[in-house]
Amino acid sequence: MNRTSLPRSRRTASVVAVAAAATLVLAGCSSSSGGKEAEEGGADAAAGKADTPRMKVAMVTHAPSGDTFWDIIRKGAQAAAAKDNVELIYSNDESASGQATLIQNAIDQKVDGIAVTLAKPDALKDAIAKAQKAGIPVVGFNSGMDVWKEQGLLSFFGQDEAVSGQAFGNKLNETGAKHALCVVQVQGHIGLEQRCAGVKKTFKGKTENLYVNGNDMPATKSTISAKLKQDSSIDQVVTLGAPFALTAVESISDAGSKAKVATFDLNKELTDAIKAGDIEFAVDQQPYLQGYLAVDSLWLYKNNGNYSGGGEEPVLTGPAFVDKDNVDTIAKFASKGTR
Repeated sequence: MNRTSLPRSRRTASVVAVAAAATLVLAGCSSSSGGKEAEEGGADAAAGKADTPRMKVAMVTHAPSGDTFWDIIRKGAQAAAAKDNVELIYSNDESASGQATLIQNAIDQKVDGIAVTLAKPDALKDAIAKAQKAGIPVVGFNSGMDVWKEQGLLSFFGQDEAVSGQAFGNKLNETGAKHALCVVQVQGHIGLEQRCAGVKKTFKGKTENLYVNGNDMPATKSTISAKLKQDSSIDQVVTLGAPFALTAVESISDAGSKAKVATFDLNKELTDAIKAGDIEFAVDQQPYLQGYLAVDSLWLYKNNGNYSGGGEEPVLTGPAFVDKDNVDTIAKFASKGTR
């Protein structure tokens, strides 16, 4: 499988450390110490489920409704919760104020841990501080790599969006593109802005941003089409999410443009489009892994005092490219909703 990723030995080691620690804790919890407690936990341990006290974890994201990317994150979180004997409370709100309210709700419910995305970190700072003051450990994932340490989070799981964008720009140089249109579906989202800025930094051609309303796909389609009709020199459309890539393909057809599409992030339909040749390539940040590690890390912290990255380095889950050379392998997992 031709899978391109950036070397991060120390950070990759953190992922290995998480898995190894989980194995050790599971092994320790599965050992028989006799008595009623061992009898009650034996079945779960034999089935691979953590024989540890039930805990409650809240996952608070900025996910918009209907975005399949976040379904994959949630599946990863649910898988970890099932293994770790965790009650998972998942909630989402696109607005930063709504996210802050959801964090407060989690505090009021006296959860054992919170996993949160920091798309607009300044607006969540006070709510996160309240959780920490209440003795609730908080980890970050997906968005907020630049601020997780200064806000005192235990760990962070995701990809460096600036580095990911730079890798994307280098990839475009290989395709021969000259004029790229970077479509941003949420204005003010720090991670999305970093992706386009990264593309612009390394791409040798021209790059410009186009802002669309990601909650209105018909409007997104028409906005992209209008831009392509207006400027026929655009030969590359860069989208920041799989659904928008698929919409961009339709926009190109409507506009009679010859532009090509490449994107960040995956879903089943996107892998099918790569197979069909409608999409050139995608950057995979492994959202399933992000959701899984966020929950699993809180379980490990509570039951074994572990925290990933030593509190200093994030755990990188991407970027890696998916294109026609390796899409068949990735598509097998995407069909299950885990890639």
